Amino acid sequence: MKSSTVIQSMRGPFLLLTPVCVFLGASTVVNSQASTDWRLLVLVLLGAVMAHISANTFNEYLDFKSGLDLTTTRTPFSGGSGALPRHPEMASAVLTAAVMSIVATLLIGLFLAWKYGPGIIPIGVVGLVLIVTYTGWINKHPFLCLIAPGTGFGFLMVVGTQFVLEGQYSMLSWIVAAVPFFLVNNLLLLNQYPDIQADADAGRIHLPIVYGTKISNTVYAFFVLAVILLITTCILFGYLPAMSLVALLPMPLAFFSLAGAIKHGVHIGNFPLYLAANAVVAILTPLLLGISLIIG
Repeated sequence: MKSSTVIQSMRGPFLLLTPVCVFLGASTVVNSQASTDWRLLVLVLLGAVMAHISANTFNEYLDFKSGLDLTTTRTPFSGGSGALPRHPEMASAVLTAAVMSIVATLLIGLFLAWKYGPGIIPIGVVGLVLIVTYTGWINKHPFLCLIAPGTGFGFLMVVGTQFVLEGQYSMLSWIVAAVPFFLVNNLLLLNQYPDIQADADAGRIHLPIVYGTKISNTVYAFFVLAVILLITTCILFGYLPAMSLVALLPMPLAFFSLAGAIKHGVHIGNFPLYLAANAVVAILTPLLLGISLIIG
C-alpha cells in the first residue's frame, strides 16, 4: 500500500512529458552537428524526471493538506490522483518522496554546474523556485500560474538540456522551447476548468477563476495560433527545416479541444476526450518537432 500510494502521487502518465522536452532540447544539439555525450544526456533526463516527480508529489501533498483533494471531482487529467484521500496515513511518505526527489534534483544540478560551468545555475534556481512555490504561492497569481508550467517544461527543460550538452546557449533551443511553453500552458489551463469552484474555495486564484472560461478559451486559442505561427515563420526564415511542418499535424486536436472547452466550459471534465486530445497535442507536437530537427 505504501509504495503504490507514493507511486500514484507521482502521477506517472504525466511524467511522459519530461523525456519529450529533454528529447527536444537534445535534438537541437544533434541538429547543430555537435557531439552528444549520451551518459550526460541520461543524467540530465534523470534530473528532469526527479524535478517533475518532486513537483507532482509536493502538489499532491499540499492539495491534500489544504483539503482541496477532498472536494475536487477527479478526471484522468485533473483533480489529483486521489491516492492520499484514499490513504491519508501515507501523507508523510508522499512528502518524503517530494523532498528526496527535489534533493536529488539539486545534487544533479550542482554536479552539472561544477562539471560544466555555472551557466546552468540560473535555470536550476528558477526550476527549484517553481517547484517549491507553485502550489502555495504561484497558484494565487493568475498570470504566473498561467505561464509557470510552460516555463518549466519549455524553457527550463529544453534550453537547460541543450546548454548542458553543448556548453553554451543557442538561439535554436530558445525558439523550439517556445512550442512546449505554449502547449504545456494550455495543457494545465484546460485541466483547471473542472476544478474552478473547488480551487476557488481552497484559495487558488488562477486565470479561469478570475476571468472565466470565455477569456481562458481566448488565451488557449492564442497559444495554439502562436505555435502555428512560430513554426511556420521559423521555417520560412530558415531557422527550422521544412520537415518541421510535421509538428503541426496534431494541431487539429488542439482545435477539437478548444471546441469542447467552448461548448462545455466548466463541465469539460465530463467529456475527457477533449482533455485527452489536449494532452496528446502537448506531447506529440514537441516530439515531432524534435524528430524533424534530427532528420531534417
